[in-house]
Amino acid sequence: MPKMKTKSSAKKRFKMTASGKVKCGQAGKRHGMIKRTTKFIRDARGTTTLSAPDAKIVKSYMPYDR
Repeated sequence: MPKMKTKSSAKKRFKMTASGKVKCGQAGKRHGMIKRTTKFIRDARGTTTLSAPDAKIVKSYMPYDR
């Protein structure tokens, strides 16, 4: 059987943690920061982990990263 391919878009946007969760950047921080609250900007720093249903979809795009 040939090798399975990883989706290029997924490998650029997501990383896997050692426990198998999917790490991703926070959403909603590209533009429009004036209208966002200071609390939102503060809470959206760094990275977060995806919810279980979303992680299942992303893991299907990355067959060797489990």
